Amino acid sequence: MHIGAIAERTGLSQRTLRHYDDIGLVNPSQRSEGGFRLYTEEDLHRLLLIRRMKPLAFSLQEMHDLLALTSTVASPDATEDDLAKLRAFEAVAAQRRADLTEKAAMADEFLDRLRTLTAHVSSGEDLRDDG
Repeated sequence: MHIGAIAERTGLSQRTLRHYDDIGLVNPSQRSEGGFRLYTEEDLHRLLLIRRMKPLAFSLQEMHDLLALTSTVASPDATEDDLAKLRAFEAVAAQRRADLTEKAAMADEFLDRLRTLTAHVSSGEDLRDDG
């Protein structure tokens, strides 16, 4: 797949994909004779994993480490230490997701308050008495 198709399927920009290639996070598996990046289904899955990590604020280094770890734990040579590292990533992801859930709840409260204020203003109510 060319970079445009991968960008569309992952929701990542072509600029981001080029950056990931430049820093060695995810390199396309092949290049065309003209030098264009060509991605495989395996590359797509790696990029989708990265995309899923982005909202959880994993650093590029953490993304790189997890990609390497996923390859390691999928092999028969995986050690207990490798599994422990994977569990640690899982724990961090779970905590970050919980933090996001809490922030989303606060955002919902804020939106509810704004909607209430908007409704009051639209109806001509006096807001000075509203706490």
